[in-house]
Amino acid sequence: MLDKALFCLSEGDAPILHSDQGWHYQMKEYSNALKQNDITQSMSRKGNCLDNAVIENFFGLLKSELLYMQEFESMNHFKLELELYIEYYNHKRIKGKLKGLSPVQYRIQSFQAA
Repeated sequence: MLDKALFCLSEGDAPILHSDQGWHYQMKEYSNALKQNDITQSMSRKGNCLDNAVIENFFGLLKSELLYMQEFESMNHFKLELELYIEYYNHKRIKGKLKGLSPVQYRIQSFQAA
């Protein structure tokens, strides 16, 4: 998986890779490979899944609101719909936890208040 991801990176990309504490993610060779490719390693602390909860929630919504709602003609069609969904999720989809705002609207409001 890491080799495939490295192949897709462009010059200047600096992604974050989040994982659980599986033994393979803790190996020095793995950590070194991430560092050499400017990938920040993010890992949940033992017994603490709170940082995972946000992304797990997003993927649950993504599956129920996009993946299970339509059939895709091809991988390119899926990628296009995924990009549209992420745009919708960030800019238009309101959330009760964000005071009825979209994530982008909430961040803008937070920055203006600071």
